Amino acid sequence: MTTERGVVDDLDTFVPRVVAQLSEGARFCGLFASAQGDAATLLRCVLAQDGHLPYEDTLVPAHSAGFPSLADHTPAAAWYEREIHDLFGLVPLGHPRLDPLVLPLLREETPPRPGSGSERAPVVIDTDPLPAHLLGEGVFTIPYGPVRSGVFESIEYLVETPGEDIPHLRTRVFHKHRGVECRFEGMGVEDGVLLAERTEGVASVAHALAFSQAIERIAQVEVSEGAAVVRVIHAELERVANHLDSTIRHTEAAGQAVAYARLSLHKERVQRLRAQLCGSRFGRGVVVPGGVGGPLRLESSQLFAAIDKIERDVRSDLRLLLATPSFVDRIRGTGLIDHELAASYALLGPVGRASGQNEDVRFTRPYAAYMRLGHQLLDVGEGGDALARQRVRNEEIAGSFHLIRQAIDRLSSTDHREWKRPLGAVSGEAMGWAEAPQGEVLYLVSIEDGALVRVKPRSASFHNLAAFHASFPKDILTDFAFIEASFGLSIAGVAG
Repeated sequence: MTTERGVVDDLDTFVPRVVAQLSEGARFCGLFASAQGDAATLLRCVLAQDGHLPYEDTLVPAHSAGFPSLADHTPAAAWYEREIHDLFGLVPLGHPRLDPLVLPLLREETPPRPGSGSERAPVVIDTDPLPAHLLGEGVFTIPYGPVRSGVFESIEYLVETPGEDIPHLRTRVFHKHRGVECRFEGMGVEDGVLLAERTEGVASVAHALAFSQAIERIAQVEVSEGAAVVRVIHAELERVANHLDSTIRHTEAAGQAVAYARLSLHKERVQRLRAQLCGSRFGRGVVVPGGVGGPLRLESSQLFAAIDKIERDVRSDLRLLLATPSFVDRIRGTGLIDHELAASYALLGPVGRASGQNEDVRFTRPYAAYMRLGHQLLDVGEGGDALARQRVRNEEIAGSFHLIRQAIDRLSSTDHREWKRPLGAVSGEAMGWAEAPQGEVLYLVSIEDGALVRVKPRSASFHNLAAFHASFPKDILTDFAFIEASFGLSIAGVAG
């Protein structure tokens, strides 16, 4: 049993119950809300411990305008509570700073309340600037975004600075908000997985995996071994592409023109290989509830040859890059996140692992074919800076190529005639997960008679960006691009 239901209790006992589990070593995974009828709201705090996902529920009644905040006990909850305030209108009582996050509405506007299934009128966004946090002579507020030079997603950073230091930073992501949670309502599983793939486009495979595995858990269907292996191959190619992209952004910021060009070429080769395997550069259409869309479109020998050449070139260029003093000096000591800060925010993926957070759900809660391929945890980093995060990504790229080779071998010796298994009538609720390149992706899925009632995606990007403001202890404005690149985030996954 991998998920465990907590007791639905009154609001007064909700926080103590969560805090008790945190004190016993549980990791905070997220705080989610779902509309219950027209006015009541179910709150669910999801935790992780010993390969399980225990959670605590509480019901916020219709007459209540708020709920007790968890942010004082775990800073990681602060952004979830801001999101709940935007989408449900509920006030987290005791929250340290309740700025709008994903949907800043005018006071008279009605929040969408995902899970209600009701028709929603278009809303008017409150685009007024936020009041300054820092005051004093020579203090400037610099709105960095939402439109910036280069190919960036829409995000606005409000940098408050007396000159070069960054003592305070706020983030506004609502420019990218698409109402994904409400879009899921009423869809069938076939359309649902298409939307899941587009929730965070750079992690399409990971999101499709988390969504599909929740559906399969509800339907009590186990995919065939061949399908499970194909899922791993595509998931690891997605990881390589994303980690290369983060490195490319580093080289661009550092003015490393040759490294930028070569690594961009390698990423393009990975994307074209993905397209050869399934028809999509982003791996879309591969993972479907019940299995995969079909077999790989290359023979094993062709795939081995392509992987060998790409890996050889990537390893060589990454080795040269980390032997370049003018590059390493720009990211060493930059964006420092110590172990204590990483633990308080329960940071995920390479960002967390570079600061001593040893969590990878491919190993701690294995899925697909990872348990058969013997995936092991990588040695976590201790530096906590942008350089440590780069080194973790380099190690993960090498690990991904190793897993892909194992998967190809396994596929060659597996009877894989059954690519997709029927689901039958699907009703129930479950959680699904996957280790995206950015870290753990979670999906809370509720479905009745084949129609989705509530789907709550939680990307690692959303979870990790909450700590971005705290990664500037000694840094200045010219370090900003390196720190952002080292987080490797997708704003679409944050804004929803």
